[in-house]
Order: sequence, then C-alpha cells, then structure tokens
Amino acid sequence: MTDDTPTLAHGDEYVVLYTGGPNDGQSDRRISTDGGWDEELTVLALVSGKETMENYNAVSWTEVGGVYHVTYAYDEAESEPGKEQGALGFND
Repeated sequence: MTDDTPTLAHGDEYVVLYTGGPNDGQSDRRISTDGGWDEELTVLALVSGKETMENYNAVSWTEVGGVYHVTYAYDEAESEPGKEQGALGFND
C-alpha cells in the first residue's frame, strides 16, 4: 500500500473487510505473523456449488479503537473459476 502503513507486533490481531466477490460484506480476524498484514489473501469459497480459490488485495486501512481494519478488494482476474465461466453476479 504506502510507506505510512503501520507496523504491527507479531501476534497482533487485525480485522479483514471483504469488498466484492463471494465474500462481499463479510469480515474476518487475522493474526499478524510478520509485523504487518497480508497484501493479498486467497480464500476458499463455495461458488455455484463448487469450491473455488478467490483472491483479494489490500486496498486501504483504518484504525478503530486501537485495532486496524484492512479492506480487501476482490481480484477477479486472479480468482477461480476465471473468465471462461463468465460473470458470476458479483462484479463491482
């Protein structure tokens, strides 16, 4: 993201907010293992009855009550099932 991204301590928890894709509007909690948050996430999702690997990229963050909230945007190009199956109804 940017150089002003804060440093988290090993074991600090942060909140993940998903936008777009099959996880749109959902949140999760993750633990920092390397002093920051993940720049990208791959999550397992059930789409049309099939398990798929869906990719999300960190796009912004904010601090709320001493806890970092990181927003991740759906990356359709890097996710399954891919463009060969067409729009799945959750394109932004």
